[in-house]
Amino acid sequence: MALILSIETGTDVCSVALANDGELMALRESDEGRDHAKKVALFVDELLRETGVQPDDLDAIAVGKGPGSYTGLRIGVSFAKGMCYALNIPLIAIGSLDALTEVAREDYDAGILDIEDEEWASARLCPMVDARRMEVYAQVFDNEGRPLSEVTAEVVTEESFAQWRKAGRFVIFGNGARKCCETLDDVICVDVAPSARGIVRLAEEAFNAEKFEDIAYFEPFYLKEFLVIPSKKKLL
Repeated sequence: MALILSIETGTDVCSVALANDGELMALRESDEGRDHAKKVALFVDELLRETGVQPDDLDAIAVGKGPGSYTGLRIGVSFAKGMCYALNIPLIAIGSLDALTEVAREDYDAGILDIEDEEWASARLCPMVDARRMEVYAQVFDNEGRPLSEVTAEVVTEESFAQWRKAGRFVIFGNGARKCCETLDDVICVDVAPSARGIVRLAEEAFNAEKFEDIAYFEPFYLKEFLVIPSKKKLL
């Protein structure tokens, strides 16, 4: 049982949530561009003021660890580590695809997703984060949020995820799924966006199990190495 601040900045969405004992208290988020460095601090300040929570009241900081945008992940993890250092509280890291699956499951329970109960009963959930061109970061889960595969960087073709598409209704979502709906036959594409609220329950479980990260050495899960492409512009 803990008061945990959760941060998700691995995509275009900047999202911050405050939860007590695994129950969401307040949420701030924006999908307006990648100005995360400014927004994350502002959102944290707004949540604390709104709820009357003091920074010293926090028991832990949880952050989406990736995969996702290199810059976005660096911003979220750096901010979370800085707060943990300053407040002398533990850092919790949650897989961003796990958190995105939690959002989908919450949306289904709330009746938001356009999917029938019969389809959900055999659903294989596949959150996808855009990795440029036709590549996505993806992982397959069952409808209880249990992982069925490892995280992969997948170049999407008509043959992608064939074994899972045969095993049940294949539900894809996230900002990487939008470009895959026409390529993949017989899939259900639903609108689910990354959110720090997907971290809340998983962070509470991790806190109770004392699954904390080494603040000094923890790095985001990039999955792929960050490549610097030389500019084609000539320097004078």
